[in-house]
Amino acid sequence: MKAVVYYRSKGLVAEDVPMPGLEADEVLVKVMKVGFCGSDHSLIESKSLKDGTILGHEVSGIVMENDKQVKGPKPGSRVIIRPTFCGRCKDCQAGRPYLCQINRRSIGIGDMQGGFAEYVKVYPQMLIPIPAGVDLENAALAEPFAAALHGIRCSDKKAGSALIIGGGTIGLALAMLLKILGFGPIAVSEPVKEKRGLAKNLGADIVINPSKEDIVGRVLDETKGLGFDTVFECSGSQKSIQTGIDTAAKGGTVCVVSIIMAEASIIPVTLNFKEVWLTGSYSNTHEENIKCLEWMEEGKLDARPLITDRIELDELPFVYMQRIKTGKAIKVMTYLDAEI
Repeated sequence: MKAVVYYRSKGLVAEDVPMPGLEADEVLVKVMKVGFCGSDHSLIESKSLKDGTILGHEVSGIVMENDKQVKGPKPGSRVIIRPTFCGRCKDCQAGRPYLCQINRRSIGIGDMQGGFAEYVKVYPQMLIPIPAGVDLENAALAEPFAAALHGIRCSDKKAGSALIIGGGTIGLALAMLLKILGFGPIAVSEPVKEKRGLAKNLGADIVINPSKEDIVGRVLDETKGLGFDTVFECSGSQKSIQTGIDTAAKGGTVCVVSIIMAEASIIPVTLNFKEVWLTGSYSNTHEENIKCLEWMEEGKLDARPLITDRIELDELPFVYMQRIKTGKAIKVMTYLDAEI
């Protein structure tokens, strides 16, 4: 089957690989759409992946084959794919199944091969059915929207003003979800003009160009010196964590949503003087994916405006170098079926 494979010496390579062999408790899924995630980029650039790794976890597909004793979606079902969890450990019992250390199996970013291939094998627990009214592109993007929703829940805020630092996929998804949930005003800080324009179209009340404006000064002007109740760091820049603290209101929250694989410095006294809560978010839950799919089915949420590039699978290595690595693309969607 066709796949895009990572090699430390060559990067991403399109090649033929063997079909995955199924065990009795596994399910074969035909991959239809796969979004390229910012974490995929981070893993590639970190050079921490093993040779032969197939990335891709923002997957929508169709169940093709499973054992008759497997409980779950039947062949022909449209599904998205999430990690497994045990349901019994301390983290699972605390509502954090994404931190399960006993039975966490995941595709693309974990121990199982991912969706940048024609087929992927998974476990039944990983499958979430796609509602009838949701197309495969939206469904594939339920996962990044669920990650944004998880960031909101980790902030422990139910309303109020919000600043998003970084207008990539997750930052823009946050703007859309915060609008649905009734937050406001919503500001997005993003240096790329096109992304600022899209943020405005998708619900941001304020857009800031940090390459030309003093973001802290602009925030103080916009909030009459108060700062934002919640700040979400989505840019991946180490410096933006301190910027988040500087732009947060007293008693506010700064949630680091982006995955920053480097040391970052902050000035702790700025936490003390404001009593700002600094936290982070990681991954998402089945329930958060299901909620995003429900919003899509209800017409409250359409993820497709974030897609800037629709490409065939074997185009991914080139597009990665030209569009993803350079930061020009927002969301690249690969397709493996005949229809875009």
